[in-house]
Amino acid sequence: MKNKKITVADWGLLSYSEAWQRQEEYFSQIIDRKKENRKQEVSFPTPNYLFWVEHPPVFTIGKSGKMEHLLLQENQLKTKGITFYKTNRGGDITFHGPGQIVGYPLLDLDNFFTDIHQYLRFLEEAIIKTLADYGIEGARSDGETGVWLDLDTPFARKICAMGVRASRWVTMHGFALNVNTDLSYFDYIVPCGIQGKGVSSMAQELKKEVNEQEVKGKILFHFSKIFEAEMIN
Repeated sequence: MKNKKITVADWGLLSYSEAWQRQEEYFSQIIDRKKENRKQEVSFPTPNYLFWVEHPPVFTIGKSGKMEHLLLQENQLKTKGITFYKTNRGGDITFHGPGQIVGYPLLDLDNFFTDIHQYLRFLEEAIIKTLADYGIEGARSDGETGVWLDLDTPFARKICAMGVRASRWVTMHGFALNVNTDLSYFDYIVPCGIQGKGVSSMAQELKKEVNEQEVKGKILFHFSKIFEAEMIN
């Protein structure tokens, strides 16, 4: 039996380490239920979640990331009040911080479709449609997961980064949309390991501060349509 309901919760401002630990706990619970279902030959529905969170300034690097893409030494990180974590998600290095909407979908893709590439394209689509609601034209870049602006121009810049982990078709980690983010932090890294492209935020594109709760609502609307899911608050 497929469960197309997604429980949504907002964790507020939370350290990256605490959010990662919470994700791992939910992730393990979903996988344990799947294992038990198979063992007992039953089909109790598995849950799905989408967690919102905002992190204090932190750099995270994925399994395929290169340490040379972090441009600060450990003592410089401490001076600037930035933490750093090597994670088990895909992708290279990125920044999380205040003014950024981070979404962690923990979905059992057996409830939807078993295709990680399609999953990433659906995440991108939810962000692209949300940006379009504000008159911002987002786009995909082949081989570079996430959402970009002004692709194939000298002004190409990333507005939303993505990196996920999946096991037994259960997902964790997710996306980070720059809304009112202080973009100066990106000067200390090679964002996503990609040289020669900048970063942007909704506030920078619109030349004004953006209501983050409103943006979350629009993401949820498009997420539910694209995944054909019912969002439960």
